[in-house]
Amino acid sequence: MSHGLGIAIESLVAVLLTVTIGYCWLLNKRLQRLKADEHSLKATIAELITATEIAERAIGGLKHTVRDVNENLGTQLAEATQMSIQLRNALAEGDNVVRRLSKIALAARPAEPAAPAAPPAPKVSTARAVAAAAEAFTERRRASGLAA
Repeated sequence: MSHGLGIAIESLVAVLLTVTIGYCWLLNKRLQRLKADEHSLKATIAELITATEIAERAIGGLKHTVRDVNENLGTQLAEATQMSIQLRNALAEGDNVVRRLSKIALAARPAEPAAPAAPPAPKVSTARAVAAAAEAFTERRRASGLAA
């Protein structure tokens, strides 16, 4: 019986060794796949690092561009504000000139005799009257050779 028991134990050890060898083979295959995945993961990480560096440089360039645009916009805004003030002053001066011209045109008109039979003239708006007076004034100046 001891001889049969020895063979049974040896057979059991052989089976266990066969199972162990099979399991080691399976683990080896899994480790190979893991190493292949590790290499692809390293390549992916390297690409991500490169893309991140490119994005950081692009963001730096955009910040620089925004700073330049902000400075240019600030100077243009200041110039536009100054020009707006100049235009406002020029418009006020032009309004004063038109008022003086209308006073001159009204003063230069000969007195018209009142005609009772004539129907009353339609009322002309103040702006149209000023424009007509200005046109008459410029026509008189052109006729005398003083206006260009």
